[in-house]
Amino acid sequence: MTNQELQALVEKISQESFRQPFCHKASFNQRLKTTGGRYHLKSHDLDFNHLVFEKYGIEELAKVIKHELCHYHLHMAGRGYQHKDREFKQLLKKTGGSRFTPPLITMTYQVYQCEKCGQEVKRRRKLDTERFVCGDCLGKLKFLKTIEA
Repeated sequence: MTNQELQALVEKISQESFRQPFCHKASFNQRLKTTGGRYHLKSHDLDFNHLVFEKYGIEELAKVIKHELCHYHLHMAGRGYQHKDREFKQLLKKTGGSRFTPPLITMTYQVYQCEKCGQEVKRRRKLDTERFVCGDCLGKLKFLKTIEA
């Protein structure tokens, strides 16, 4: 999906779900990693994570667009546009937008096991098994596997 197609989709969803025009710019932002979208308070532009469309398809992207449009339309109307505001929560529920983005990145973990007590240790970073030992019994650690969660 290109930025022009995204702009057209945002304008269409704004008209259908909110019955108000979207008069600013919507685009994909390659720098977004963990969030689905972002609303800019000063410029009123919307940024979206390209991974939402690539991993979950247009249905999930439409929910993220509705979420960001809730921020947009409430802010433009001078009403409560933040996540904590009741008006935001009500409008989000009414339009069918998603409250949270599904996981966009997978985390990898290194699993180690103590040779002495059998304790399993799960770490995000690799450990130097010559330098680090078990925290319980000071036994030697052995690398088992890498897992994704």
